Amino acid sequence: MSQYLSGQSASDVKANDEDYQIFQTMIQRVLEQEIAPNFEHWEEAGQVPRSLWNTLGEAGLLGVDMPEEYGGASASFEICQLVIEELSRQGFGGVCGGYNIHANIVMPYLLHIGNEKQKDYWLPKMIDGSVLGAIAMTEPGAGSDLAAMRTTAERTDSGWKINGSKIFITNGLLADMVIVCAKTDPSAGAKGISLFLVDTNTPGFSRGKGIKKIGQHSSDTAELFFDDLHVPHDALLGEENLGFVYLMQELPRERLGVASQALGAMEGALQLTLNYVQERKAFKQRIADFQNTRFKLAEVKAQMELGRAYFDQCMAKYSRGEMTATDAAVLKLMLSEMQCQTINECLQLFGGYGYTTEYPISRFYVDARIQTIYAGTSEIMKEVIARSLLGK
Repeated sequence: MSQYLSGQSASDVKANDEDYQIFQTMIQRVLEQEIAPNFEHWEEAGQVPRSLWNTLGEAGLLGVDMPEEYGGASASFEICQLVIEELSRQGFGGVCGGYNIHANIVMPYLLHIGNEKQKDYWLPKMIDGSVLGAIAMTEPGAGSDLAAMRTTAERTDSGWKINGSKIFITNGLLADMVIVCAKTDPSAGAKGISLFLVDTNTPGFSRGKGIKKIGQHSSDTAELFFDDLHVPHDALLGEENLGFVYLMQELPRERLGVASQALGAMEGALQLTLNYVQERKAFKQRIADFQNTRFKLAEVKAQMELGRAYFDQCMAKYSRGEMTATDAAVLKLMLSEMQCQTINECLQLFGGYGYTTEYPISRFYVDARIQTIYAGTSEIMKEVIARSLLGK
């Protein structure tokens, strides 16, 4: 599976503590060798090189929980979350966003919904990094309101003709394959959406310039365009007009990925802060010796422990197939808001240095802001939770 696993067979990897530690060590080693030396340059460039995904594939970090028959490690899905968390903990938020889309969202869509031909064709390439995946839902006039989607897919004798555009698509500039959400029955609202596997080399597919963001700079984000783009009939993922059902079906895992990012980032930010307050002095004492500092750190730690407990509960539910949309909404709301709040408290303890790009805490701060927006805004999460309590 990987040059970093020291010969351990992928079939032996289970979700026990020993194997978890093996994977964690391997993941940390890959990140230290392949990402850490280059990350600052990628942030300045606003994009990771395409070769990074080949490197991560060779290292065995893509598709760790995919079946061995497709080239995966057949590890538990917890290991995929571990990769996300470790990327985030080390402050590689831009890479983490792209990884989450590729390995934690697009691959499971294929595995759970795709037919054997689709899985045989796409998954091995995604696992070795020769194909980078993206998913295209959001449109300029339709974010959380998928029923307002305007991209259409019209059935033809030779396949489907797709027209429309998408925006804020992570991996959009580099993706080789995109799962495109389109209306196949424009009169049916959310019940008329279908999903399509689109090879980005197909005529009629084009990309806009990379979108500049306040955070996660190395995560390329783009607008995509479809102009009479023709795909074959077998590009349909799952059944026609069931796209919205599939999107809802996969939301729990998507929001677990957001929570993994939040937990990793909070741990990374807290460690940076602990190091700083024990070294920096003011009024002839360490900042760590002020009661306010100690109490703020205690509050951050307490929140993190509560967040971790609910995250673990949701992970257990997901593994049993029992995690609901409401569970996912509560988790996403709580952890993303908590991430922003706790990292804000950490940055405050750096004083003026926290506002400079010289100190990594500032990156944790700006990278966190998107967490309450993508994968469903906090406001939408509250609406989902409220509906479960009160009904529609």
